[in-house]
Amino acid sequence: MQYDIVIAGGGMVGLALAALLGQQDRRVAVLESICPVDIAPDADFDLRVSAISRVSQRLLASIGAWDKVLKRRACAYETMVVWDSTGDGKISFKAAELGEPDLGHIVENRVLQAALQEALKDYPTVELCCPVRITQIQRSADSIQVHLGDERILNTALLVGADGARSYVREWAGFTLTTEDYGQQGLVCTVQTSLPHQATAWQRFMPTGPLAFLPLSKPDFSSIVWTLPADKADELRSWEGVRFKQALADALDYQLGDILHCGVRASFPLRGQHSQTYVQERIALVGDAAHTIHPLAGQGVNLGFKDALALAESLLGARDLGGLRALRGYERARRGDNQLTQKAMEGFKLLFGNDLTPWQVLRNQGLNALNQLPAFKYRLARQAMGL
Repeated sequence: MQYDIVIAGGGMVGLALAALLGQQDRRVAVLESICPVDIAPDADFDLRVSAISRVSQRLLASIGAWDKVLKRRACAYETMVVWDSTGDGKISFKAAELGEPDLGHIVENRVLQAALQEALKDYPTVELCCPVRITQIQRSADSIQVHLGDERILNTALLVGADGARSYVREWAGFTLTTEDYGQQGLVCTVQTSLPHQATAWQRFMPTGPLAFLPLSKPDFSSIVWTLPADKADELRSWEGVRFKQALADALDYQLGDILHCGVRASFPLRGQHSQTYVQERIALVGDAAHTIHPLAGQGVNLGFKDALALAESLLGARDLGGLRALRGYERARRGDNQLTQKAMEGFKLLFGNDLTPWQVLRNQGLNALNQLPAFKYRLARQAMGL
C-alpha cells in the first residue's frame, strides 16, 4: 500500500499533522495502537488536560477541529494568578487588560483527540488505521516499508514519529536522546471546590514544586497538577480521601475554599528529553517523540502543534518528501525554540524550588516588581499566547 507519508502515532500532534498534510492533498496513513473513544457530554472529566494557547487554537481552527472541541467541552480562562508560598510575591495576568477575550483554553486530551479524529473525516486522502501495531520497519534509499501486525505493508517516502516520549520510531532509527530526570512526579486528579474557579488558572509555587488548579467547564470543577518529589507523590496518592482533600486545600491556601470531591488520583514521572537531531533520511520526529519538558507552564502540546505546522510547511511543494533538504528546514525552524523553552522551564524549576532564604526573597521581590510593570508583563503574556 503506497502513501506519501506515514505517521506513527494518532495522538493530538499526529492527528493535527495529518490534517495539515491532508490540506495539501497528501496521501497519509496515521497508525495508532489504541482507538480513542469519544467523550460523552456527562462523562467524568479526563485526568489529562492541556492548556491550549491562542496560536494552537488558530491551528486547530484552520484544520476544522476547534469548533468540534467547543461542541464537546472546554473552558476558557480569563485570568492567571501565580504566587510564592514562601512570601508575599504574586503576579496576575488578565485577558481584558490585553484586549483579548481569554488567555487560552483548558481542554481535556480525550476531547482534543476526538475532535481531531472527527476533523480528519473532511480529508479524503488521510486514513486513520486503528488499532494497529508496527512490527517491523525497513529503509531503502528512496522509501520506507512499515510492516503492521495485521500483515499489511505500507510503503512511503517519509515516516514521522509522533508516537510519544517512548517513541518506537525514534528508538528504531537510533536517534540520540539527552535525558534529564527531574526526580519528581506530576500528581493529577479532578476536584470539586466549595468556591467557583472564576475562569482562573491558579498556580502556587512551593519548595517541593508547583501546584496548579486549571478550570474545567463546570464552574466548581478543576483539574489539578501537583508537582512533587517522587516519594512524596507516591505517599499522597495512598492517603485516604479526607486527609488528601485537606492537604490539597491547604496547599492552595484555600483560594477556592474546601475540596468537596476528589476523583481518581494518578501520577507520572517528570523527565526532560530532547533528541539531538529531529530528522534523518526519510524519518522525522515531532512532539514528545522529539522533546518533552517540565509541565509547570503547560507548553508541551503547544510546542508539538508548532512542530506539526513547521513540518507541514517544510514539505509544501517538496519533490522528495523524505529528503534531507526539506526535513532539515523543519529541524532548523523548531529545534532551537524547543530547546530554549525546555531550558527556561528547568530554570524556573530551579529558581522556585530553592528554599534558601536569599532565593526566597529574590523570588518574591521579583514577582511583585514584575507585577508592577504592565508593559513588560503583558509582553510576556502575549509571547506565551503566540501573539
